[in-house]
Amino acid sequence: MGVSGPTETGADVVILAGGTGGAKLARGMVDVVGAARLAVIVNTGDDVEIYGAHVSPDPDLVSFWLADRIDERGWGVRGDTFEVMDALRALEVDVWFNLGDRDLAWCLERARMLAEGLSPTEALALLNSAIGQRTRVLPMSDDPVHTWVRTGTAGWSGFQEFMIRERAAGMVEDLEYRGAEEAAPTEDVLQAIAGARAIVIGPSNPLASIGPILALPGVHDALLNAAAPVVAVSPIVAGEVVKGPTKSFMAFAALDPNADGIADFYGELLAGIVADENVGRLPSLRIDTLMGDAAARARVAEQTLSFADGLRG
Repeated sequence: MGVSGPTETGADVVILAGGTGGAKLARGMVDVVGAARLAVIVNTGDDVEIYGAHVSPDPDLVSFWLADRIDERGWGVRGDTFEVMDALRALEVDVWFNLGDRDLAWCLERARMLAEGLSPTEALALLNSAIGQRTRVLPMSDDPVHTWVRTGTAGWSGFQEFMIRERAAGMVEDLEYRGAEEAAPTEDVLQAIAGARAIVIGPSNPLASIGPILALPGVHDALLNAAAPVVAVSPIVAGEVVKGPTKSFMAFAALDPNADGIADFYGELLAGIVADENVGRLPSLRIDTLMGDAAARARVAEQTLSFADGLRG
């Protein structure tokens, strides 16, 4: 059974997210429609088990943004300390993955709940409830999926090792969503898509953050057949990626590093796209998509939602 959310009939707006761009848009959308009218479907391909904890970076990032607890670093809990990591280093542990103390507690509690038989969806719902965060943050699947990246310098690496240990160095030569073919989207995910008024693909890395969601059997068809229009917000701003190695992944997929390339990746799924540049091949909204503060996040969310509503047939 799925975890009951703030509303029993599903959310009006669904955002697909992974990474900072999608999290920022989700936070802005809460200011527009309210916490109970939003569901965020989040990539879990970056999950990693470390220090005895189960870390789910993208769902946790979204949760901390929605709870207004995100640190100014852009990840983790605001004002967190790192005494456990310092103590591990003193014991000569290779601490390549840095977790704050409160962040670690969150991930240890998730590991405990999973060991007791709760699903990742159920565990995350309980964690969010404990901090008063009411928006439904939905892991894309309760089954394990792991994103692996191959570069010419390091060979195959799990996504977190690629991003942190290797600092996303080297050209991306291959990409796999291991376990995706055997995994399934949760019923909560499929119900949210089916009941949506608008579906927005956040300004996230299309291959590394949204690709794992779309790789799950049934998700592509659910989006294609949804009553709601699907609109993407381009992660390319002023010709550049705000954060992360999106351009390297797009180059691997032979996609132009612009909004047209984003539209090409999502293809038939899209009813429209929001970008800060002109896009000629499908309905588009040209706006300033940079979300540097709360007002900008709410503005981009509101304009994107209004654009999506105008595409409803």
